[in-house]
Amino acid sequence: MSDQRTYNVLFLCTGNSARSILAESILNLPVVGKGRFRAYSAGSHPTGAVNPHAIELLEKNRIPTHGLRSKSWHEFSASGAPVFDFVFTVCDRAAGEICPVWPGQPMTAHWGVDDPASVEGDDETVRKAFFTAFSQLQRRISLFADLPLAKLQGLALQRELDDIGKLRAQGQ
Repeated sequence: MSDQRTYNVLFLCTGNSARSILAESILNLPVVGKGRFRAYSAGSHPTGAVNPHAIELLEKNRIPTHGLRSKSWHEFSASGAPVFDFVFTVCDRAAGEICPVWPGQPMTAHWGVDDPASVEGDDETVRKAFFTAFSQLQRRISLFADLPLAKLQGLALQRELDDIGKLRAQGQ
């Protein structure tokens, strides 16, 4: 893999309303992806809307939200869809589902993050859950974006991707 090319990355979740949307937005930031990545997100059972707390958090962090939408992973398995180099599941439910066959045989890894959209409580509790998910994804994505992809291949790259997914909020 050459560092001169742009890598397509797909983040998968069940609802595509929070975690995968956050991940897509983080990696597409020029300061994070450094122009080396084009990130997308999708869900196995999309909710049809981006969670308002996700939008609020992104905007608070000055991350563009224009064009974000909840979409099905079938959109990315259809003819004419981008060919992915990497596919990451960010929720345990999506990781356990049978995914479409992605053209190009992308590297895959599971980066499970607790679902902030399922947290119940007052606004402060929910916002804290979104911030925790955002922080965990931001750390993992930064580590991924800093990998020397041109020097890592096959099992060495897969091991790095899997190790990033094992990071937990407390152990980062």
